[in-house]
Amino acid sequence: MPRVKRGTIAHKKRERLLKLTKGYRWGRKSKERAAKEALLHALPRMFRGRKEKKRVFRALWNVRINAAARDAGTTYSKLIPALKKHNIKLDRKILSDLAENEPAVFKKIVESAKK
Repeated sequence: MPRVKRGTIAHKKRERLLKLTKGYRWGRKSKERAAKEALLHALPRMFRGRKEKKRVFRALWNVRINAAARDAGTTYSKLIPALKKHNIKLDRKILSDLAENEPAVFKKIVESAKK
């Protein structure tokens, strides 16, 4: 049976592993064994972090909307049902962006929801 040289395959495997740990601290970015261990812990957290990010941003949007709504003379808890009642279909991300960057437009939306 002929001898099999695994150099290129093994090297590719190591490179793929180390590419995933780029940006990690200390030896976890350069040493194969430490990198493998770091990935074992990091990969499940990466998945969970992507889900947490959505929750964190929605909470941030709610805070921004509430602050702008209070400037306009109402509260978040009164504004959202009023928007639904008047069939104004703007999601919280857009409302937050308007509140931050276009306060005059946001106030008009609040006024139309108050009527």
